[in-house]
Amino acid sequence: MSARVIDGNALAAKVRGEIAARAAALGGRGEQPGLAVVLIGNNPASAVYVRNKVAACEKAGIRSLKLEYPADVAPAVVMAKLAELNADATVHGILVQLPLPPQFDEGAVLEAISVAKDVDGFHAENVGRLSQGQEAFLPCTPHGVMRMFEAEGVSLSGAEAVVIGRSNIVGKPMAMLLTQAGATVTVCHSRTRDLAFHTRRADILVAAIGKPRFVTADMVKPGATVIDVGINRLPDGKLCGDVDFAGVSEVAGLITPVPGGVGPMTITMLLENTVISAERVARARQV
Repeated sequence: MSARVIDGNALAAKVRGEIAARAAALGGRGEQPGLAVVLIGNNPASAVYVRNKVAACEKAGIRSLKLEYPADVAPAVVMAKLAELNADATVHGILVQLPLPPQFDEGAVLEAISVAKDVDGFHAENVGRLSQGQEAFLPCTPHGVMRMFEAEGVSLSGAEAVVIGRSNIVGKPMAMLLTQAGATVTVCHSRTRDLAFHTRRADILVAAIGKPRFVTADMVKPGATVIDVGINRLPDGKLCGDVDFAGVSEVAGLITPVPGGVGPMTITMLLENTVISAERVARARQV
């Protein structure tokens, strides 16, 4: 068996075209979507992520505002800027790039962002609404994965799904979205005993642990859909995921590559959330 590869770049391009059309329609009504991105410190990976997000905004017709601070900036300075952005009617989405320097309370920073502009979906209120199946901004990576399932016609209702990783950014919201879609979900992590026992029975396997090529072919059920959320840089500079792509491709039915899989969809969902926020503002102004 050789798995069919899910082309995240192609799907992202299609969805971004739709987003650009929605942004243009909003612009015609005097409501150009705007995203503010806050970057603190000089983490090289964070800088790349922010650059890619800003470039994607420009192509989609979304106004971007990039705010950069040195690693030793006082938290009060950033918190004051967030309050300012919350009050700025031209800003529809606010994103603080993680991780943050040690002097910051990450939770306090995320809670300082207006729920209405929390396009990353990390605010506790949005997380709570997600857990109850209410309307909320969905975290971009899990949301992107769900759109992949939809585009590929993957049946989730009644499926056995295993998520490796329990982070607030991917693992937990991914499990909630899969549960709401009717899957039976097991969340595995560093304390899980006999991990392979769980992964081998999964119809849907999502790996989000940050360990290069951790998931091997003998851990995967034949014909399973394998979603690789991880992105790791090897000593030779090349990128790889949490899944041994070459080996697992011979067992799985569907698989995402790294790069070119989930990553493009993560940024795409950020753009969509920003446009959704702007659409809400435009509707409110018409009332």
